[in-house]
Amino acid sequence: MKLFLLGASGRVGQKVAELSIQEGLKVHALLRNPENVPSSILEKITYTHGNVLNKEHIEEAISGSDMVVSALSTDGGNVLSESMSLIIEAMKKEGISRIISVGTAGILQSRTEPDLLRYQSSESKRKLTRAAEDHHQAYTLLKESGLDWTIVCPTYLPDGDATGVYRVEKDFLPLDGSKISTGDTAHFTFSLIKEPRFVKSRVGIAY
Repeated sequence: MKLFLLGASGRVGQKVAELSIQEGLKVHALLRNPENVPSSILEKITYTHGNVLNKEHIEEAISGSDMVVSALSTDGGNVLSESMSLIIEAMKKEGISRIISVGTAGILQSRTEPDLLRYQSSESKRKLTRAAEDHHQAYTLLKESGLDWTIVCPTYLPDGDATGVYRVEKDFLPLDGSKISTGDTAHFTFSLIKEPRFVKSRVGIAY
């Protein structure tokens, strides 16, 4: 299997790359700054040097891939939603149906106000919602795409290794969940590469 990985220089993306390499998957990344990826990873993957907001770069990088994993983070602007529309377009052009994206717990349903997403409700402690709004737009694009998408939605995300012991729940954050490590977020994300669960769903993950 050839995996097209976005966000490979990020905290979760690097760990997804490591797991993929260990399992013998071919990984091709789109990297704006290859120097931000550890040489231990960079030497074992292929990559296209380019920008996720450039349609031609995405189409070149995605060619020949079987599946897409996006661990892109928001930049305070609209990079997630703007890139997602280009990714979806390129996937359809290439005939790829499966995408797993790492989002945020803010776009899960609120338990206290089920008609709202968590970031829109009193459950959210964040005063600034710009990042969550960008994730929300990306979620809407995926939901309307017709693709086989899954969005992994971690809550507070400290650095840490995988334990393999955590809780997941479709559409909601597991009850009283307050954090999940980058390692376990990558562990769960990678498990969805091997086994297509939670298709066309958001999945909350926490300890």
